Amino acid sequence: MSALASNLLAFGRVLRRAGLPVGPAEALGAAEALSHIPLSDRAAFRAALRATMVHRRDHFEVFDSAFDLFWRDPDRPTRQAGPDDQPLAALPAAARRVSEAMPGARPPSTPAGEPERREDSALTVSDNERLNRLDFEAMTAEELAAARREIRRLVLPLAERPTRRFRPDSRGPRADLRATLRASMRLGGEIASISRRRRVTRPPPLVLLCDVSGSMARYAQILLHFMHAVANDRARVHSFVFGTRLTNISRALRNRDPEVAFQAVAHILPDWSGGTRIGEALERFNHLWARRVLGQGAVVLLITDGLDRGGAEGLSEAAERLSHSCRRLIWLNPLLRFAGFQPRAAGIRALLPHVHEHRQVHNLNSLRALVATLSADGPSYRRPA
Repeated sequence: MSALASNLLAFGRVLRRAGLPVGPAEALGAAEALSHIPLSDRAAFRAALRATMVHRRDHFEVFDSAFDLFWRDPDRPTRQAGPDDQPLAALPAAARRVSEAMPGARPPSTPAGEPERREDSALTVSDNERLNRLDFEAMTAEELAAARREIRRLVLPLAERPTRRFRPDSRGPRADLRATLRASMRLGGEIASISRRRRVTRPPPLVLLCDVSGSMARYAQILLHFMHAVANDRARVHSFVFGTRLTNISRALRNRDPEVAFQAVAHILPDWSGGTRIGEALERFNHLWARRVLGQGAVVLLITDGLDRGGAEGLSEAAERLSHSCRRLIWLNPLLRFAGFQPRAAGIRALLPHVHEHRQVHNLNSLRALVATLSADGPSYRRPA
């Protein structure tokens, strides 16, 4: 194997450990692209690797950090990644993830001859508690991987709702006259017992509407894992994402392999990390999808920060119609993590009067609180005034 091919494979492993979905196909594509450009042109070299190994705009920052660190010394591709004059904790999030993913990166060891220090961990926060409270935006690559594993373990058993159908039940609360008469025909018309039935209950449909615009891209990346986990855990889940337009990703998220599912989402999603038109997206959902997916007491999770690029035009009317079409409209807003949050943006003010709940979503604890709320059989929500 040539040195260039070996370095490409090593670079792909660095990107993969940093959280980018890079596999053999991307490495082969990069090798093919490099065969058509002069390798001495560093700008063309970077552009070729970015075009073949990166599929999302929000991954550009991680890729650029990895490229600058990995390819700065072609003779030593396994050198320590972190800058010598800057501690790892002081680096930006993208650079910190790349530094941890670089080959040869190891935690500092105890110098020879120095006695090992023992720390008293009493009254301190455990790693799990810290991970549960840590903001998704501040997580390192290793912490994001641990958060994704925790999200995959979440179960969302929505409280069951009665349907119009009935099933036979010997201890059911209702008498089944038709079944009773059919049974009596076998006995010559004599009624030996009264057949009974019970109303069928089942969890309501769940609709997920996630904002993937530029202001939400950091959170949308991890919340897509939550949407994937929910879609593979229960039936009747309908997933949509929106930026400047609405995209149905329900079929793509049904794949059990999250990487395959997200690759499919990347291919059908035209406006990741772009602008935001919440009003147009909700209006399109009401027009095309509401009657198909909002029956039988559906619950809608609207994941957005409420920052509408279009100045909230038509957003209030669309949100009002959506709230009237579902049983519960829950708004998950990462901006609520700030203690001094105020609804000053026009989009936030337009949405607030029409949602049943306004909850924060920025860490694992907020997702677990959401799961607990949806799993409980709460009161029947009335339409917002």
